Amino acid sequence: MTIIPEDQSIIKPDKNLLNKINKTKIKEKTLFKINSSFHAIKVVENNFGRFIKYKDTYQAGYIKHDFYEGNLPYINYFLIPYTINKNVKNILFVGLGTGIILKQYKKLFKSIKKIDIVDIEENILPIAEKYFDFKLEEEYNFYLQDAIVFLKNTKQKYDLIVVDVANNEGIDERFTTKEYLNLIKNHLKKTGIFVSNMPSSTDIHNKKNKFIINLLEKYKETFKDIKLFNGKTSNEIFYKVFFNIDKDVLDITNLIILSSNKEIDLKPLTQKNKKEIENLNVNITKYLKDVM
Repeated sequence: MTIIPEDQSIIKPDKNLLNKINKTKIKEKTLFKINSSFHAIKVVENNFGRFIKYKDTYQAGYIKHDFYEGNLPYINYFLIPYTINKNVKNILFVGLGTGIILKQYKKLFKSIKKIDIVDIEENILPIAEKYFDFKLEEEYNFYLQDAIVFLKNTKQKYDLIVVDVANNEGIDERFTTKEYLNLIKNHLKKTGIFVSNMPSSTDIHNKKNKFIINLLEKYKETFKDIKLFNGKTSNEIFYKVFFNIDKDVLDITNLIILSSNKEIDLKPLTQKNKKEIENLNVNITKYLKDVM
C-alpha cells in the first residue's frame, strides 16, 4: 500500500489560488528519460532550475531563481542535525536523489568516515553523476538495494540516518510500521539522530489527520525523543518560486521528523555554526523556527 499525499488533505484550497496554479504553464526541456522497474524518470530543465521527476512529480533537484537558490527547500531540514551534533562519523542516507545534500554534509561534518547510500532505483546514481555533478568518493558506499532489506542485513550503527523515499505516488507503507522504526532504532548509536520525511496536512494536530497522529504515536513508542518541523519555510519558498504566491495553497506539507534514542537538544546557533551553514546558501535559522 502507498501513502498518498493528497489523501492527507483536510483543508480545502482557495479556488482562485488553485486556478492560478492550474493555469501556470512551465516550459520544460527534457535532458534524459527512461522507464525502470520502479519509475518513469525524467531529468528536466525549466525556468526554475534542473530537476529529477518521477512521472509528473518533482523528486529532487536544484532551484536557481532570484528569490531562492538551492535544493528543493524541504531538503534543507536535513541540515538541522548539524546544529545538534557536529561529530557525525557514520551516515546512512536512503534515497540518493541528486546527491547534493551529501556534498553539503561533507563540507559541514569534518569528522565523517563513511556514508552508506541505499537506493532501489538503478538509474539514480548515473543520473546524479551526469546531471548533478555527484561523485562517489572514498567515504561513499552505494548499495543498489531495498532499504528495509539493507537494514535487516547490516550490523552497522550510525550517528545519522536520513530516509527520503517518496515516489511519484507517495510513500510505501512499509516505512511507517513499528517493525521498520525498530530497525532504524537498532541501527542508531546512543546519540544518533534519525531524520524522516512524511506527507501531512498543514494542520498537523487536527484530529482528522489520523495517519500522522497514529504514525507519531509509533515514533513516540519507539524513540526517547522526537522533534517535528512543519515545513512552513519550505512551502513558502516553493509557492513563491513556482507560482509567485505568498501563501500555502494545497493542504499538504513535508513533515520532517527528527528522532533519537536520547533527548534532542536544539541549542541556539553559535555565529560560527550559523555562518558555516550560510556558506551553503541556507538560512537554517528560518528552518529551525518551524519546530513544533
